[in-house]
Amino acid sequence: MRIPAQSVCTAIRDDIVSGVFERGSRLTEELLARRYGVSRVPIREALRTLESEGFVVTRRHAGACVAEPTEREAADLLEVRMLLEPLGAARAAQRRTEAHLKVLRGLVRLGQERAGRGEDLRSLGGWFHETLAQASGSPGLIALLTQLRHKIAWMYVVEPPARPVDSWAERGAIVDAVARGDADRARVLAARHAERAAAAHRPRRPSTAPRAGRVRTSQHSVNTAGVRH
Repeated sequence: MRIPAQSVCTAIRDDIVSGVFERGSRLTEELLARRYGVSRVPIREALRTLESEGFVVTRRHAGACVAEPTEREAADLLEVRMLLEPLGAARAAQRRTEAHLKVLRGLVRLGQERAGRGEDLRSLGGWFHETLAQASGSPGLIALLTQLRHKIAWMYVVEPPARPVDSWAERGAIVDAVARGDADRARVLAARHAERAAAAHRPRRPSTAPRAGRVRTSQHSVNTAGVRH
C-alpha cells in the first residue's frame, strides 16, 4: 500500500497542533516512520512541506525539530488572518454558489440553536470559517487561510465568547451580506467579527516538562482514504 506524503504530512501537522509533539522536540525519521506505520520516504517529504509551512525547523546536529515560534510571530499571524478573512468574505459575496450558502446558513442555524445550551462550538465555528473561505473561489486565499487556521490553533488558546449567541448572529449577518452579493458589507462585518474573535485569543504556553519523553507512545493511524493499493 502506497500512503501519500500528503496524508503523512496531515497526520504529523495534526499531532504538532494538538501538542503530541512539543515545541522544540526532535522529529526523527525513524520515530515518525514507526509511529505512522510508513517508510521514511513519505516522512522525509512531509517534513520538507512542514518546514516550508513553519511547523518544523532543521537544526545543525539535531535534524528536524518542532518549531518554537515567538509571541511576536504568533501576533503577526493573528493580524494577517484579521486582514485576510474580510477579503475572503468579500470574495465569497462575489463568487459563492448556492451550495456554499446552504451549508453556511445551516451552520449558522445549528450554531444559534446550540449556543443557548452551552455546548462547545469551536469545531462548528471552524467549519463555518472554512466554508466561507471555500466560497471565495480563490485557491491561493483558501490555502493561506487554512494554513493560518492550523498555526493559530497551535499557538493560541481561544476563550469561548461571553455571549455565543451574539457571535453566531454576527456570522449570520455575514452570510446575509454574502447572499446579497454585497462585498463591501461582507468585508466590514467579517472585519468586525475577526477583531472581536482575536481579542479572545491567548498565547499557548509551551510545556515546561523536560523534552525527553514528550511524545505520546500511542500509534497514530494515517488517513488512507483514496490511497492506491
